[in-house]
Amino acid sequence: MSTILHPVAPRSPRLHLVARITAAVFAGYAFAWGIVATGASLMFAAGMDFHDAEFLASLLGVLAFLVAFLWAFAARRVWVVWSVLAGGGALLAGTGSFVQSLLV
Repeated sequence: MSTILHPVAPRSPRLHLVARITAAVFAGYAFAWGIVATGASLMFAAGMDFHDAEFLASLLGVLAFLVAFLWAFAARRVWVVWSVLAGGGALLAGTGSFVQSLLV
């Protein structure tokens, strides 16, 4: 009879749940914030009134946060969730900042 060796020790289910919860809350917030920043700056650059662009981008940000939050628990791998949400949030925030710098 052969013994199966696991190269990586099994992780704690509690640690896995904590990783998903923090990804859902913090990385989801970063992603939603990036959506709001990019959306508001792009809509304002396109000619929409600032407050209207900000309001519409905020609505889209709330929806994006909801989708990101739910996806964080539905995804198979936590590292993919962290990569997409945190990386995407940083990329979107950078894009929004770049568009705002062009408007000045």
